[in-house]
Amino acid sequence: MKQGKGKSTSDKSPPTDPAELKRHLLAQLSKTHVRFAELMEARFEHADTADLERYFGMLSTLVNKLEEEDKALKDVMREMAAEYAAIILSELNR
Repeated sequence: MKQGKGKSTSDKSPPTDPAELKRHLLAQLSKTHVRFAELMEARFEHADTADLERYFGMLSTLVNKLEEEDKALKDVMREMAAEYAAIILSELNR
């Protein structure tokens, strides 16, 4: 999987052992999350206030859902998709 400017999130094939694969995925998720946060923060200063408000609203909703520890990640993602599908489509048509 490639990131912008040729940066790769994985330099080799993932392991086949389930425990090793999970460790590999967790490491890749951690690195990608850090990179995502860095890239988003770099964009904030130049973003329109309205865009920042929409992003903050969506991110706050996601964080609130993630705080529900008994809720599975797939359920969080389903709820977010259902709640934000229309907003995302609207943004794509702006």
